[in-house]
Amino acid sequence: MLTRISGGEIIDPANHRAGKGDLWIEDDRIVEAPEGGVADKVIDATGCIVMAGAIDIHSHIGGGNVNTARLLLPEQHAAHLPRPAATPLSNAGWSTFETGCLYAKMGFTTVVEPAMSPGAALHTHLELADIPIIDKATLAILGNDDFLLSMIRDNASPAMIEDYVAWTIGATRALGIKVINAGAAAAFKEDVRTFSFDDVVPSYGVSSRKIVKTLQAAVDRLGVPHPLHVHCNNLGVAGAADTAAETISAAEGLPLHLAHLQFYSYGTEGKRKFSSAAARLAELVNGTPEVTIDIGQVMFGQTVTISSDVLRQFSARGTASPKKTVIHDGDGNGGGVVPYNYRNNFYGSMQWAIGLELFLLITDPWRVFFTTDHPNGAPFTTYPALFELLMSRAAREAAAAELPKAALSLSTLSSIEREYSFEEIAIMTRAAPAKLLGLSDRGHLGAGAIADVAIYRRGHDIAKMLGAAAFVFKNGDLVVKDGQIIHYRWGRALRLNPPPDKAMVRRLENYHQQRYGLSLDWFTFPDSAIAREEPFREVPCRS
Repeated sequence: MLTRISGGEIIDPANHRAGKGDLWIEDDRIVEAPEGGVADKVIDATGCIVMAGAIDIHSHIGGGNVNTARLLLPEQHAAHLPRPAATPLSNAGWSTFETGCLYAKMGFTTVVEPAMSPGAALHTHLELADIPIIDKATLAILGNDDFLLSMIRDNASPAMIEDYVAWTIGATRALGIKVINAGAAAAFKEDVRTFSFDDVVPSYGVSSRKIVKTLQAAVDRLGVPHPLHVHCNNLGVAGAADTAAETISAAEGLPLHLAHLQFYSYGTEGKRKFSSAAARLAELVNGTPEVTIDIGQVMFGQTVTISSDVLRQFSARGTASPKKTVIHDGDGNGGGVVPYNYRNNFYGSMQWAIGLELFLLITDPWRVFFTTDHPNGAPFTTYPALFELLMSRAAREAAAAELPKAALSLSTLSSIEREYSFEEIAIMTRAAPAKLLGLSDRGHLGAGAIADVAIYRRGHDIAKMLGAAAFVFKNGDLVVKDGQIIHYRWGRALRLNPPPDKAMVRRLENYHQQRYGLSLDWFTFPDSAIAREEPFREVPCRS
């Protein structure tokens, strides 16, 4: 099947292509224009922008916390249409099935679930397999589990740490490693309620810094494409900018990715002792080339915070809106579900402004990534409105005019003139995420890439334009036309597959037998457990 997308304005930063032209697709791949070729299908993209399918590197779309949130807040889902009965994990509200549809309508074709508990890997992949159209990936959580902390305490060799990290990635079918408030969940079990970067975990004698540095080095030496994905200490606390600054400084030349930096960009100025520190952190990021970040933008309205940072969620339960929460502990991280309504009051307005400051003050679009930390800062369905705020100063000024002046006076947002271009949007949401995750087959429109293509009709209303794509192709299949799903298909989960060390497998087998009375096989699963044809696609590690 040969398809020609004709006459569109192609924006492909990875291949330095910007301008009107044609794009050719043969079956599931982008190809060079065939000499004398006659297309089986022609898509007229005149007046449209053509980009690669978008990639979201940090969105909580599967796993236990997501389903717990659905059960806790059934009233938030009443307006949604019923889904097909053949999706067993999609019985409540905004389902796994609807997730794939909503992403695809916006032109997103790959999404990363960034917080998978290794013990819940099978459940997470079963749920992700029920998400249609888009490809998925996961980051496995380490940094609060007894096995790792014991090895660090006992001065295990770097090679042993690497073997454990490699086994975790391979066994859980993950694309990388995330550390969440390193050591804090273990400390929480011993009644610790605040935990900073140089605090020490009781019973283990290791600091949060030591855990992060140990995992950072292991991930780098293993050749995992995505740097260690760090959820810092002190999320959401006034003065958390100091913690973020310490973590950025701790990169020390090795790649490090900081998640949802907006939630750490809080200073202590003003009569409420809550202010923006975004300019300070943006300057640090700009001067630390080995660090990448995603934002975690806040948008106004009802949402629910879901996190494996059990210490933070326990502390936040008093702010729940509506007043109901779920907090759970576990062998590793535990976690919590706390509903929250971001209002345009002083604090909500500050958070909204801080995220935009970071987007606009960090100068390199290859190192800042587009997220709301779905659903923590806002549902991903707010992305179109956020694109408009980034691309239009007038839109920002109109929104800011409705907010408390006391909040905006403690932010630099009103003085920032920058407006993102479509090329910068394409970098931040396509080319850069693919590079960060080691996905050479997507994020661009060069020959040989998977035919993930999003086409948008140009218009003055940016949110409308980017919220409902004119056409979306996934692996060469036309799945969206005029903002509506016209074809369903199943994506794959992208995974690394480092070879396991046999000695580490034996050690883990003994550990699980002694700790749980269960074979290690109880925690692992074959690919065939996912009832999809070829459910995984392997991504190579760096050589």
